[in-house]
Formats: sequence, C-alpha cells, structure tokens
Amino acid sequence: MLPAIQAEQQILDLIHPLDAHLDRETVALGHALGRILATTITSKLDFPHWDNSAMDGYAVRYEDVQHCSRDRPVALTIMEEIPAGTQPHHLIQPGQAARILTGSVMPAGADTVVMQEDTQRDGDRVTIFTAPKPQAFVRHQGAFYQAGAPLLGGGIRIQATEMAILAAAQCAEVAVYRKPRVAILSTGSELVDLEQPLQPGQIVDSNRYALMVLVAQAGAEPIEIGSIPDDPAALKSAIAHAIATADLVISSGGVSVGDYDYIDEILADLGATIHIRSVAVRPGKPLTVATFSASPSSPHRPTLYFGLPGNPVSALVTFWRFVQPAIRKLAGRLSPWAPIVVNARTQQELRSDGKRETYVWGQVQVTNGGYEFHVAGGSQSSGNLINLAGTNALAVIAIGQTQIPAGATVSVLLVNGD
Repeated sequence: MLPAIQAEQQILDLIHPLDAHLDRETVALGHALGRILATTITSKLDFPHWDNSAMDGYAVRYEDVQHCSRDRPVALTIMEEIPAGTQPHHLIQPGQAARILTGSVMPAGADTVVMQEDTQRDGDRVTIFTAPKPQAFVRHQGAFYQAGAPLLGGGIRIQATEMAILAAAQCAEVAVYRKPRVAILSTGSELVDLEQPLQPGQIVDSNRYALMVLVAQAGAEPIEIGSIPDDPAALKSAIAHAIATADLVISSGGVSVGDYDYIDEILADLGATIHIRSVAVRPGKPLTVATFSASPSSPHRPTLYFGLPGNPVSALVTFWRFVQPAIRKLAGRLSPWAPIVVNARTQQELRSDGKRETYVWGQVQVTNGGYEFHVAGGSQSSGNLINLAGTNALAVIAIGQTQIPAGATVSVLLVNGD
C-alpha cells in the first residue's frame, strides 16, 4: 500500500494537461464562468483609463491650498461641475477649482482633490479648510494596470472577479481550455436506477449521481456510462467504450479482492499499465490507478483510469483526495491542485487504529479564533452515506497516530470546493 502523499504525487506525475493550442476553444464572456483561460490576456486599455477622482469633492491645484487651515482658509472659484462619465471643459488656473465626483475625470491643471467634508460651498465659491497631501485622492491613469502588460494568465479559473476584469477590458470572447471528458461507470449486479423498485439485496446506484456532480464541479464534462453488472464481458465492453470516449475514466466498485471484483483483470486485458492497486488510507484502501496509451478520445496523452471503491463514503473520499486534483491538472489549471489543508481545533475526540492515514468526515466552521472541526454525527462507516450530508472537510489522523483529543489541533482537508 502506498502512503497517501506518495499516491497523490504519482497520480499527478501521470497527468498530461490539456494542450493550450490543441485543446482550446473560444467562448463568449457570458458563457466563460468556471472555465480555464488557455492564454494570457492583455488589454489595450490602461486602468484607470484616465486620471480620475477617488472622492467626492473639489479638484484643485495643490500649490493653491498647501498652506490652508481652519485659521487660514482659502477660497477658490468653481469653474465647473464634472459628473462621472463627462469630459471636463476648463483648464484649472490659479485660484480656481472644479466640483468633482468619485470616478470623474480630473480637469487639466488640477493635481489634487479636496474631499467635500473639508470644504464649504457658497454659490460659485468654495472655501478649503484643510491642507491636503499632494495629489490626494487622485487615481492616475495606468496606476493599476498598463496597456499591453499581462492582465490575466493562462491556467486561471474564471470566477466573478475575473469576469469583471475581462468585461472591464472589453474582452467579449476569451480562449479557454475545452472541458476534459470524464466517463463515469458503476459496477455491481446489485445496483439499480433510482426509478426502479428495489428487490431484496438491491441498492440504488448513488455513486453515479455523486460522481457526476463532483466531476462537473471540478470543471470537467461528465459522460454517463451507467451501471454495469458483475459480468466480465459486459464490463470489458463498457470500459473499452469509456476509454475510447473520454480523457479520464472513473469506475466505482469491483476493485477489491472479492470473487466478483474484475476491474484490475479487465484493465490488464485491455492493455493498461496499472500503477496503483491500493493506498494506505481509510476509508478508501482499494484504489486502482491505471493508464492507457493514446486513444481516439485522447490522442496526445495517455487516458487515466481510476477504479474507486464501491462503498459510497470510500468513493467520495478517494475522489476528493486523489481524483479531483488529477482533473484540476488535466483541465489546465495552475497548481496547487491538491486539496487545501487548514489547521482546525477538533470539538470531539478522534480515533484510529494507526495503521492507515484515516479521514474523519464532518464540518469545518470559521470562528473568531480560527477553524473548528465538528465530526459528523452517527457511524463513521464507509457504507454510511447518510451522515455525509453537509460534509465540507476531512480531519486527517496520520499513520501511527491513534487518538487526537477534543480541543487539539488537527489537519483538515477542505472538500466540496471547486
């Protein structure tokens, strides 16, 4: 069994990311949310586009007001008012000022803004009571960004802030990586669809629904292969189809050592190179990771195969821990790809047999003192899907560690993110 950190690194080393030239497409900005930029974005615009005011007040010449005070105020003539979105019409001369609003263009001749709280207006005259600092409240053209410089780099995931930046830069279309295609199949003769009445011994294929959502959240395109019975011929046909269809394949079930666990044997028959068969983690010990040489669906890189355990908690935990980072790298995202780890204070005692790295699922909450981890109620069994509801974190008990007392600090993997 490989330690988790070694398995993670080995998996990431197997990933050949999508090609920025061969695997990109152009999309309208309105459809770019969650996509990965394939190229560096530049803009022809400076930010700010022109010198402008950061405050409601009066645009003045600093030399006119540098010595003023409550005892020695300075009165200036207001030449014009400059609303946002309009062009100034006057050159500010000695003894003059312009009424200006936040975001408005600075008039020629003015170099400083006095905020209105330090002034008093009377008709076309304004009295300044406080000497400002030179160039106070002036945002200079190009201070935030200069035209032609890199604005956003390739590999960045487009979220709300990036959408705003791209819109401000007038990028109506952007080049993004295509979404990786991820085929998902479940194995087991006991699995049925959710609409089907359950017979004794049957269960609903819940893993498929969870994995479809997790793959989509990771920024990939899920391809539903379906539930396959424990029949070697049917499994071989389904896996061969998945390999020919997708960049990455995920199956759940059939990777342990039971009489009907055929996945590793079938992968070998199809010409796979099996790199990992088990990992020293709980839940999720039986994890198969294999690669296939270039296929029609993935002509420039090997197709990666993940055989996850069938127990629902084990399937989700191994996805969060090992598959999600692989999809992030495959999709062209910048590193780090691994789950975010934070230190939290556990509110309950945590226990393990110390033989494998153990993940205890529950919820992390942010408090004034940092993070708090709360263990999910009920049984911490790999078959207990029910108490996974609301899970956003996995507390980590290291190999050789058997107990972490309540109130102690524990490393926590944040899950269910993007």
